Amino acid sequence: MATWFDESRLEDELALAGADLRLRWLAESGARVRREAAESSEALGLAVERAASGRPRAVVAAGPDSRLVRAVLEPSCPVPFVAWPSPNLPGWVGSLDLVVVLAPDGGDPATASAVAEAVRRGSQVVVAGPERSLVAEHAAGRDATVLPVMTGDQLAVAVLVLSFLDRVGLGPSAEPEEVAAALDAVAIACSPHRDISVNPGKVLALTLADSLPLVWGGSVLAARAGRRVAESIRRASGRGALAGDAEHLLPVIEAARQHTVFDDPFDGGDGAGPRPVLVVLDDGADDPVRHEQRSTLTRAADERGVRVEVIAAEASSEVARYAELLLSGTYAAEYLRIGLVED
Repeated sequence: MATWFDESRLEDELALAGADLRLRWLAESGARVRREAAESSEALGLAVERAASGRPRAVVAAGPDSRLVRAVLEPSCPVPFVAWPSPNLPGWVGSLDLVVVLAPDGGDPATASAVAEAVRRGSQVVVAGPERSLVAEHAAGRDATVLPVMTGDQLAVAVLVLSFLDRVGLGPSAEPEEVAAALDAVAIACSPHRDISVNPGKVLALTLADSLPLVWGGSVLAARAGRRVAESIRRASGRGALAGDAEHLLPVIEAARQHTVFDDPFDGGDGAGPRPVLVVLDDGADDPVRHEQRSTLTRAADERGVRVEVIAAEASSEVARYAELLLSGTYAAEYLRIGLVED
């Protein structure tokens, strides 16, 4: 059964009401960051106090979005950092190391096993998870602290952990209020009540409707946001969406047939399917290599008549800019879901 994009649904109250729960979840992203920070403030202070005894030999992060923590910390962390996906910690982890665990739902047995092992080895352990959960139960120890969370939001939990690492001098600035403010700004700009002509989320959804999205982010954090955005687009539309480095996306752009005025806008003009569209996630990272990669991609896009869309983030901290890019792309994916209908 064929699907097509009906842009009128993005202004239709009934269609938007049908997606109210998902849109409301996106709109409340900033509120969840504030809530987690407020509810965990006392425990966070205790964790910072315990960490004041000295800098750890290394930091190990486990759980959902541990790779986000790695992307933030690796450029500036003064000690070795490892994002560890396995329930069994590296053999070298011991009492000199810090283990941080992100457990938004707290019910994963593998994560609970990693926490129990860290406690047994005498490591300093900081767990962000529900207070009454399987993971929290295994965090009982003299040097273990549970940061109680309750929203189940991976981003809000990651911001809480990054805030802790910031306060103990192991990471860059990650002020929850700043991240929440950036998320609020996106929610206002992409509100379903804003007209399509001034709504960046709806505009991007229109661009993606009949295209193959190629999502590129120059920095490590923008690239991670790009992977999450491409995943959201695939889940919302059931169609392809690619995220990758410049050398991965460039061949797809160069393979696009030269666009002409006679092309059918709904396929490549020769039955090849949707044309690619390059979506650039710009977090303001100023790096000569990334600047050259972006120029290469956009130059190739111009030569092949491939459209280029830019999502820019303007928050002052890199964590807030990551959150801004992620939520902007997720809004576009949700509006794409709303606009797609079946014949």
